[in-house]
Amino acid sequence: MSLQVYGIPNCGTCKKALTWLQNHNIAYEFINTKEHPPTADQITNWVKSLGAAPMRNTSGQSYRALGEEKKTWTDEQWIAAFTQDAMLLKRPLFVKDGNAVLVGFKDELVAKEKLLSNT
Repeated sequence: MSLQVYGIPNCGTCKKALTWLQNHNIAYEFINTKEHPPTADQITNWVKSLGAAPMRNTSGQSYRALGEEKKTWTDEQWIAAFTQDAMLLKRPLFVKDGNAVLVGFKDELVAKEKLLSNT
């Protein structure tokens, strides 16, 4: 199994997720989205897997700086926005064997199901 975790090092939720992964002896590669922003192709595939709405970092400054029109944006418009500003992506984002499987880290049971299953 190949697992990549996309996020930023100073994000509290990312730190919590990485600690959980380490405690469960799950190997992963951490990718700092500030230093290595994801490509439009990667983001497009993630949106296909998860949908654009769950991937929005609605608590960030970048999101709040967007105009009211963001409420009516299509997935394609969100993909373009995510590509221009990776801070719009909710963190952490987990990619298992090339497929986005989870975004955010609130429920450890959900994380266990999504990250430890063989599907």
